[in-house]
Amino acid sequence: MTRPAKVIIDLAALRFNYSRVQHLAAGCKVMAVVKADAYGHGLVRVAKALSSADAFGVACLEEAEQLREAKITQPIVLLEGPYSFVELKQIEALDLDIVVHHISQLEMLEQSTIKKPIRVWLKLDSGMHRLGFDIKELASVWSRLQVCDSVANEIIMMTHLAAANEINNPMTSVQLDAFASACESYTAERTIANSAGIVGSSDSHADWVRPGLMLYGVSPMQDSIASDHNLQPVMSLESRLISVKNLNKGESVGYGASWRCPSDTTIGIVAAGYGDGFPRHAKSGTPTLVNGKRASIIGNASMDMLTVDLSAQPQAKVGDPVELWGTSLAIEEVASYADTIPYELLCGVHKRLAFVEKNG
Repeated sequence: MTRPAKVIIDLAALRFNYSRVQHLAAGCKVMAVVKADAYGHGLVRVAKALSSADAFGVACLEEAEQLREAKITQPIVLLEGPYSFVELKQIEALDLDIVVHHISQLEMLEQSTIKKPIRVWLKLDSGMHRLGFDIKELASVWSRLQVCDSVANEIIMMTHLAAANEINNPMTSVQLDAFASACESYTAERTIANSAGIVGSSDSHADWVRPGLMLYGVSPMQDSIASDHNLQPVMSLESRLISVKNLNKGESVGYGASWRCPSDTTIGIVAAGYGDGFPRHAKSGTPTLVNGKRASIIGNASMDMLTVDLSAQPQAKVGDPVELWGTSLAIEEVASYADTIPYELLCGVHKRLAFVEKNG
């Protein structure tokens, strides 16, 4: 592939971030969350690099199939459980764990004739009000799971935190108290913490933690970046300048002529755009790095190109390197200029790009 836009995946950084999880949540088992193609980093690539993970979390059967086909042997957890009764046979064949969060899934298990019992992660709604059984239903659901032939003896209790990314939000304590009170009469391992819980709430660590975003070197906490938590970015989106030109004061740039030169201006055209996953709605002023120095995006992003202001480095030339986010430019900052979150940028990177692995 000759087009200069590419994605660099630093597997050494990925493993470093995993070690940070182990340090922050010492003694906990780790379910590495690799759904959505490992947040755009490559499902199989990431799972193979994290060979010491105790389990992997995925969103759907298709993701689990890819991991098993790649000879991943660790437990794989379907985080939304089965979507239909017919999936149970394949779940059995692939030796998967499932989250059970709704009565319809419990009924699927009760009606099933599978021969090998499935390990269940029983999800309780402690206050997020997305997935999970109401805490008042726990006794009834637990009793039914205990006598269901399709359910393995080892049941793990879980919940999900709604606001752990906000360090002083009292909702986290409310949820932790509600979950602890609900579980106190049951002997079972527990899992609560996502990345934000791992970083910001040691009380949430329990028996298992479930890191996602922090594995990929992005801060899970509000108003901070990866380096604030000693995390290393795993993905870098890079390209090069393919044109440099000089414009006069008042001349416009790009579709809609939405940006005009306030003075005579040197501009550069970068071979990357929304067709590659760069957000079209990123504002003028969004930073990039050209030759390692800041250069702001001007005008609207095109499908395959961006325009940057090279006033601060008029010596820039065709072929010079551009970083759109990654090792030296925090994706959290780019996301803020686009009024979005880093998750969306990571997951939106297009597969037409060349993906290049490195190990440090």
